[in-house]
Amino acid sequence: MSGTSLDGIDAALVDFATHPPRLISSRYEPYSDELRDELTSTCFTEHISVRQIGELDARLGLLFGACANRLREDSGVAAAEINGIGSHGQTIYHAPDLTHAFSWQIGDPNRIAEATGITVVADFRRRDMAAGGQGAPLVPAFHQAVFQHESEYRAILNIGGIANLTLLPPANGRTPVLGFDSGPGNTLMDRWIRLHQGLRLDEQGNWARSGQCRPDLLTHMLDDDYFKRPSPKSTGQEYFSMDWLFRHLQGLTLPAEDVQATLCQLTVRTILDAADKTAPGLKALLVCGGGGRNRRLMELLQEQADYPVLSTEAFGMSPDWVEAMAFAWMAHRTLNRRHNNIPEVTGARSRVIMGGIYPAA
Repeated sequence: MSGTSLDGIDAALVDFATHPPRLISSRYEPYSDELRDELTSTCFTEHISVRQIGELDARLGLLFGACANRLREDSGVAAAEINGIGSHGQTIYHAPDLTHAFSWQIGDPNRIAEATGITVVADFRRRDMAAGGQGAPLVPAFHQAVFQHESEYRAILNIGGIANLTLLPPANGRTPVLGFDSGPGNTLMDRWIRLHQGLRLDEQGNWARSGQCRPDLLTHMLDDDYFKRPSPKSTGQEYFSMDWLFRHLQGLTLPAEDVQATLCQLTVRTILDAADKTAPGLKALLVCGGGGRNRRLMELLQEQADYPVLSTEAFGMSPDWVEAMAFAWMAHRTLNRRHNNIPEVTGARSRVIMGGIYPAA
């Protein structure tokens, strides 16, 4: 898995013979500064060099394959023991609202299969979109499989570049599972601190903590139409971009740390407002993804929520690896010819088997 934060590769080796699935081994490989800068300048823009995209596609395929090999070697598991690799790929553009909607991920799966000698499943989102869905979010199906409780209403919050919510009503009822992107997660905070301090992220949210939330700016940003839309809905850094932020800052002169504090509060408010509106009776919010390491963000969530806000660690699954495990699960379902989308989440007309299969031989 490589997400919209563009920070690197999360790889997980997962055993599905048990329930819940067992994480055997994991590995994180950060992108180099040079690659991250190239991806940042290439992704989420409408002006793209075809040659540059083609080279990045091949380059990332080789990197993903090498990472999978190192993960396997670290674990001591032979390639012949692994049924498949699920590769989400690196999103370069997600456009679910166009007349001809599309979502584009790169990281050539042919090269992953050739490098590893293992069958690869990739290109998950476009089959859901072909069935009329948004192609996102996809991880709610995995969240349902591993976190749904018989009688307790839970929500799973994944905070990556974009924040997404999965609403898990009790399994003993008839209420459907829902999920959607609530809005920006880390993306605006990451880009703002990179612009002003040259850092990849706001470590522990300390810079946001040093500033003051500006209510007028927050209210202006919260008035965006995306936050008022009902689900199904999904978004990305194409929408919540620096241009989006600069439009809201127009005419304002604020200390940079105050803008960061307000962006942190924006993430918190859009998450909790969405959860309160769509999940009355919620008993717990389980957090995973990189945003869970932002101490300031977690403090604000815990202070402002009317229910416990907990790491998925408390439920037996490391928050750092939930998403990578989800795409292993997706691939496992695909290879066993089992549906792996939720139409109520994505808006698809029907359940489909997502992912193209690239055989090892």
